[in-house]
Amino acid sequence: MAGSLSIRPVQTKRDRKAFVDLPFRLYRDDANWVPPLKGEALGLITPEKNGWYSHAKARLFLAERDGTVVGRISAHIDTLALEMPADQGFGPGTGQWGLMEAEDEGVFTALLAAAEQWLRDQGMTRVLGPISQSIWEEPGLLIEGYDHAPTVMMGHAKPEYRGWIERAGYQPAKQLMTYELDITQEFPPIVQRIIKSGEKNPRITVREVDKSRFDEEAAIILSILNDAWSDNWGFVPLTPPEIKDVGVKLKPIVFNDLIRIAELDGKPVAFMITLPDLNEPLAKLNGSLLPFGWAKLLLWLRRPQVRTMRVPLMGVVKELQSSRMASQLAFMMIEYIRRASVTRYGATRGEIGWILDDNQGMRSIAETIDSRVNKVYQVYEKAL
Repeated sequence: MAGSLSIRPVQTKRDRKAFVDLPFRLYRDDANWVPPLKGEALGLITPEKNGWYSHAKARLFLAERDGTVVGRISAHIDTLALEMPADQGFGPGTGQWGLMEAEDEGVFTALLAAAEQWLRDQGMTRVLGPISQSIWEEPGLLIEGYDHAPTVMMGHAKPEYRGWIERAGYQPAKQLMTYELDITQEFPPIVQRIIKSGEKNPRITVREVDKSRFDEEAAIILSILNDAWSDNWGFVPLTPPEIKDVGVKLKPIVFNDLIRIAELDGKPVAFMITLPDLNEPLAKLNGSLLPFGWAKLLLWLRRPQVRTMRVPLMGVVKELQSSRMASQLAFMMIEYIRRASVTRYGATRGEIGWILDDNQGMRSIAETIDSRVNKVYQVYEKAL
């Protein structure tokens, strides 16, 4: 007979290590799960190492049975999310949970109950999940696309989690999608004509970023991002501590020719960030850079040769979003990065997203270049 189940908060370094280690056991037979670097996973849940905690607080829980960790969850409150308009997803009284893993439905349900009670005790009246932990990290539960590995900074999950969440009283709040495409093929003729028209327009410049001016270029992109995305569901502005963390994390996989800024009359108005899929080398390291993983990763980073390139972020300033210029700039940036990805990095596949299910502009751009939905992530909600 199985022993009794206990749920307790994470309190020590040993607890945090157990929290990080659990997925390595639960997913060891899942060929499509990509083990994260354990050091980065620990940093995510350590307040001193994660700038998100400058405006958020969290309580981590472990589930144990007979001395063995069998589940985990994070309950958290983002003070900036509380200040957002309620019709944009967050808003007053809305907490979140994420980083959920469990051996079985009983463990899952008990962990959800613990997270919900902590949020009630903090005055929350509504909960969204899974969001792990910031909306800018890994939001949503994978509900379609279990048959292939996620790209860098995207999540994976067990198929049964969906039923467990829905039986716990959660309702769908928002879907996020990723699109994939064969980037070895030229885009349809209509897209090529739009690109050529843009190239003839003397007002338009699409340039590579300059990594030697990393902070300056990052500030330009952030300014466009916070404007372009400010009306989107789930938007929470990035703060300086988070921007610093993102810079440290992404700088090694930032390449000038894979990030473009579009200018109109000399003013930056759009950007597109593309990253080589770091999950491809990480999948072979089993979460550790020792003994020789660090050398392999450094060698790969010198000039990555990858199958997949991911576009995690793209934005056009709001004043242009309803114009034809917005899609023209997007197509130009996508095409220039597509060429570089194929000729310089050996990539054959692209992934765009995530894209909100109601973002018709971005979905139209993705569909026009003959891409298709390959993964769907669901964010759920529940009244507390």
